[in-house]
Amino acid sequence: MDIRYFDNSATTKIKEEVLKEMFPYLSIQYGNPSSIYSIGRNAKRAVEEARKRVAAIINCRPEEIYFTSCGSESDNTALKGIAYANKEKGKHIITSKIEHPAILNTCENLQKHGFEVSYVGVNKDGIINLEELKNLIRKDTVLISIMFANNEIGTIQPIEEIAKIAHKNNILFHTDAVQAVGNIPIDVEKMGIDMLSLSGHKIYAPKGIGALYIKKGIEFERFMDGGHQEKNKRAGTENVAQIVGLGKACQIANQDLENYQEKLRGLRNYCLEKIKENIPNIHINGTMEKRLPGNINISFKGIDSNELLFRLDEFGICASGGSACSSGDNSPSHVLTAIGTPSELEKSAIRFTFGDFNTKEDVDYLVKVLSEIIKEPIDLH
Repeated sequence: MDIRYFDNSATTKIKEEVLKEMFPYLSIQYGNPSSIYSIGRNAKRAVEEARKRVAAIINCRPEEIYFTSCGSESDNTALKGIAYANKEKGKHIITSKIEHPAILNTCENLQKHGFEVSYVGVNKDGIINLEELKNLIRKDTVLISIMFANNEIGTIQPIEEIAKIAHKNNILFHTDAVQAVGNIPIDVEKMGIDMLSLSGHKIYAPKGIGALYIKKGIEFERFMDGGHQEKNKRAGTENVAQIVGLGKACQIANQDLENYQEKLRGLRNYCLEKIKENIPNIHINGTMEKRLPGNINISFKGIDSNELLFRLDEFGICASGGSACSSGDNSPSHVLTAIGTPSELEKSAIRFTFGDFNTKEDVDYLVKVLSEIIKEPIDLH
């Protein structure tokens, strides 16, 4: 059975060009980047070239990029590193109610260690309330962390405005941009971003590699001890092949971002039109205006999303009910709850996210199967 994959926000297929560039560092170029002999120096050069490519996609300096194992590690490093480095100044952090678990659970951990966290709400479109954000700021606020684009409903936040509010109050600003990098243009200098998290497997690079941008001059505490890698901030021998893969994926994304956006938006809108033509009683979750180009989050009224996902899988169709990191958790989506989605619509929400390997033929197949399944009685028990 052919697989029709519509869950690119969960992970993406590695591109052939990325694999090709990685392969030598899994075989003949196996040197440790910290070694001084030739194959070690070759590995070091590859790491630094990748650093330049990652920096280019968000317009920062290469020395401001730190390689990590994933987006979650980047988020942990940013929040904990800044919180502990600034604890004498204050112990108050602001984030939003619709963040990824990597942020929300890190904040929960920090609360156990004496920090205070305030959570700004969002409107029905999933956009944070800027006035509420301003009102949450205190004299002891040291960090604001608001995601660039939401992983479930694709909402894009007013990042420049948030950064201005933070800096006006002498507060550092971090954004989890795991879903945004490679999907929409990002310029950390222009937007006033102090720290940014990204992940390789969302942009056709391997799983197990991420990066964290930290603006030069910002001090943060390391939370993993060991060697002196990554400017003495992230211990552990560099995963050279994965780093090379991330660098190549960033280079590809940066070269063709406008056409890529146009392709995803075209597939997304085509899919939505076909669904509206063929399936009644649907509800779009979140705004369609300020949204990632390849994201649809849609509720099929009266249908249980878990049952629908199982049925789609029988036809080789991959989609999700929300965040992949919450798979298996039957509790309501905290994102849909935050935007005021009625419980019956929360239970029927499906996320379709498009990528470079999707085609219109895939979409036609998806809508055909969806229509047939929804017309049939679905046993919710």
